[in-house]
Amino acid sequence: EDQIEDEIFEILNLIKEIYEVFNFKEYIVNLSTKPENSMGDPKVWEKAEKSLENALKRSKLKYELKRGEGAFYGPKIDFDVKDALGRPWQLSTIQLDFQMPERFDLTYEGTDGKKHRPVIIHRAIIGSFERFIGVLIEHFAGKFPLWLAPVQVVLMTVTERSLKFAREVYDELKNNNLRIELDDRNESIGKKVRDAQVNKIPLAITIGDKETDNKTLAVRTLDGKVRFGVKVDEFFRETLDKVNKRSG
Repeated sequence: EDQIEDEIFEILNLIKEIYEVFNFKEYIVNLSTKPENSMGDPKVWEKAEKSLENALKRSKLKYELKRGEGAFYGPKIDFDVKDALGRPWQLSTIQLDFQMPERFDLTYEGTDGKKHRPVIIHRAIIGSFERFIGVLIEHFAGKFPLWLAPVQVVLMTVTERSLKFAREVYDELKNNNLRIELDDRNESIGKKVRDAQVNKIPLAITIGDKETDNKTLAVRTLDGKVRFGVKVDEFFRETLDKVNKRSG
């Protein structure tokens, strides 16, 4: 029991780190205490609730107290994350369990040489995987950052003459683990660009006669900005660096 606070503190730090990676900035932390119908010694409950509260304060997390809404077997901390429409969804949860160690008669030998009853911590960092993916899609409104996007780059050919060079670029980027598609449809470049924007693909590369002759790329980002004359190696290094740093 004397390790509860430190263990909870470490789990809270892990959750904060994960949320930072996925850009979850708006979330609500709830501390739920002993319900009316509960099991276990009230004194242990009181100590456990204090440990959770102290860990939250150490983590400098603002939280809301939900009296009487804990599980029957122990108090808990829940994280509700807001999606793109501001709706809260529960993802992470940390629960203390005094009953399972009792039921399974679990013991450990303490520093005093005596047998003690451990406390079990149930933790779900992202909760249900299906719910997490749903919240993630809603959170980004489908506009995923470069490192997370299902399709990171789309190559768009302007003419049939561009196709050979486009396929060379496609193979090079694909072989270096970028998630890439080749749009060589017999459509106008305007339509291809619009489709890439609608599908929220972070980087759209146009390859026309000029790019084919110069062995360069025209790179368009989702905000409509275009860079011309980008070398293939330069594009690859910049893109891979952003993906690895999760900065794009």
